Order: sequence, then structure tokens, then C-alpha cells
Amino acid sequence: MSQIIMALDQGTTSSRTILFDENGKIVAEANAPLACHYPQSGWVEQV
Repeated sequence: MSQIIMALDQGTTSSRTILFDENGKIVAEANAPLACHYPQSGWVEQV
């Protein structure tokens, strides 16, 4: 059974993940943008 390592980067504008095999080779990656909503002055929500 091979091992897979997942790295997750949760940023302010997107979420990104990369899967690595046991040799450090990238086997998959994905990116999803995050929208920002400003319900009132000084507030921000990621949706």
C-alpha cells in the first residue's frame, strides 16, 4: 500500500490542496476560489 501526503493551504482568496506520493512527486492538485462578502464596515466573511 502506498502512502499519500496531503498539503492544504487555506488562504484568503482560495483553498488549495496538493497530494504527494511517498517519493515527494505531486500526484494531484486542486484549487477552489473563495468569495468575500462584506456585510458591514470592518467585517468580512468568506463564502
